[in-house]
Amino acid sequence: MHRHDGDEVHEHDRGLSHDFPVLARRRMIRLMAGASLIPLVGCSAQEETPASSSSSSSAASSGRPPSSSSAAECATVPDETAGPFPGDGSNGVNVLKESGVVRSDITRSFGDSAGGTAEGVPLTVTLTVVDAASGCGTPKKGAAVYLWHCDRDGNYSLYSEGVTEENYLRGVQETDDKGRVTFTSVFPGCYAGRWPHIHFEVYGSLADATAARSLTNTSQLAFPEEACEAVYASDGYGESVRNLSGLSLETDGVFGDGHDRQLATMTGGVTEGYTATLTVAV
Repeated sequence: MHRHDGDEVHEHDRGLSHDFPVLARRRMIRLMAGASLIPLVGCSAQEETPASSSSSSSAASSGRPPSSSSAAECATVPDETAGPFPGDGSNGVNVLKESGVVRSDITRSFGDSAGGTAEGVPLTVTLTVVDAASGCGTPKKGAAVYLWHCDRDGNYSLYSEGVTEENYLRGVQETDDKGRVTFTSVFPGCYAGRWPHIHFEVYGSLADATAARSLTNTSQLAFPEEACEAVYASDGYGESVRNLSGLSLETDGVFGDGHDRQLATMTGGVTEGYTATLTVAV
């Protein structure tokens, strides 16, 4: 397995020590902006009633858009670092402008790349993009999502040693009438320093995404611990067991400040594969 802590690749992805300056800057901007946006996208914690807090928690855990009764608690998905391996042109290579990046099955490389296939426990990821300003009740039809993650060895295509010629586990989809995009993938491994996760960017349209312009949101999806433990007990994920044992969502450099709006709802199992669902308010 490619280790990210201590080798030349992980100099760019070593968890909190690398990402903290970016996270701090983004969160400060978000806090400053939040003072004026609270009336539009949600109530502060002090303003929540017990009933509304429970409703918001239930919606977040189910992965469903909140009902109209919980519209006051709707808030945008947290902004997070894209990390050092986005492949969106902000850090070297730009896969978004390559023909073939618009696809639902991201397990294989495409175009002039090496043509490899990522192995692992099957995973289907469905994100539902909704409008936060409308109380999360309005789907964002015609938006676009760029999604990427590491393979079961913890390597990122286009960047990590041994897979620089691959571009698997990266793809773009346009949201349908219900604001949904679905990707077929494999469960990512856990590398040292980071809780298992998936990166994604939201764009206003498919044209914007494939031109790598007008990015609106950058965030990450987190996996529940139970699903991670089950997957990592299967063949091919050996080092993920050790890496996960020293981590938690609460101490992760990205999810440690709160992950209610980023924790996926999981169904399925190791044999038949998992499905991860998340509602993303933008």
